[in-house]
Amino acid sequence: TGTLGIRGASLHNLRGLDADLPLGALVGVCGVSGSGKSTLVEGILVPALLRRLGRGVEEKEGALGALAGAEGLAEAVLVDQSPIGRSPRSNPATYAGAWTPIRKAFAGTADARARRFSASTFSFNSPGGRCERCEGAGHETLEMQFLADVFVPCPECGGKRFRPEVLRVRLRGRSVDEVLRMTVEEALGFFEGEEGALRGLRPLAEVGLGYLRLGQPGTTLSGGEAQRLKLAAHLGGGKEKGGTLFVLDEPTTGLHAADVRVLLRALHGLVDRGHSVLVVEHNVDVLRSCDFLLELGPEGGDRGGRVVASGTPEDIARAATLTGRALVIGTEPGSLSSPGR
Repeated sequence: TGTLGIRGASLHNLRGLDADLPLGALVGVCGVSGSGKSTLVEGILVPALLRRLGRGVEEKEGALGALAGAEGLAEAVLVDQSPIGRSPRSNPATYAGAWTPIRKAFAGTADARARRFSASTFSFNSPGGRCERCEGAGHETLEMQFLADVFVPCPECGGKRFRPEVLRVRLRGRSVDEVLRMTVEEALGFFEGEEGALRGLRPLAEVGLGYLRLGQPGTTLSGGEAQRLKLAAHLGGGKEKGGTLFVLDEPTTGLHAADVRVLLRALHGLVDRGHSVLVVEHNVDVLRSCDFLLELGPEGGDRGGRVVASGTPEDIARAATLTGRALVIGTEPGSLSSPGR
């Protein structure tokens, strides 16, 4: 709990902006496109917080007069849509922390013990059991000079990542390759009762990624999937500190309404754990679900960059702003015209 006080924020169309954002809540920064939302959050607030927390970040051209209340935070995390890794070896199972207990489960089978295989034998990131031609990637890279690289199945292992003797080890009838090909939902059933694996798998389903395959290369994930995968890793409890501020910029882009509801449950779950969540959003369902809204505007560009309203969604709905009108009629703010236009 507490408040994050921003004073004198100046960058692009922000000119000495002041704002107070509650901690321990789901906060939405809203307004029409170009009103200064991402500039405030990603250009001013996040870099200032990271510097305050002793994290080295590049100096920004923006200015901030003062930032109060940051002592109430242990960490600030920008959950963006950048890829989780540049190699096909990066996948949902490893990123969410589920693969280590799964490797240990394979190493504990009678088959593996008889062959003196350890958990590291079932790692595709280190020598021993992996296919050495592709180094556990399952693919080879064809460099296409002026185009994006192309990944083709490894001719040695056929995309299965491991040596034949490792693939012969079975965990309840399934090989390590067959487990990697399971979807998250299938794996939740397969590993029922095995808390180690479930601890990493459940959050993936909680953020709507139950359809992903455990071994799906990170290079094939969309920006939105990568963002939700990062969120799932924090929900799993392995990468968070108490009093963390999670920042997401338009996380609902491209999501179906049903997926938005799943995402909202995950965000509220972080708040319930004592964290703070800040989202830059246009989606009306998300804005209605927030505990507090900060609306910038009244328009974009030079006619924006000011706080036009702040408070609960009910407070904003009573205000004569674009977001207030959108909350009442259920239309995204960007589709409405400014009053008097």
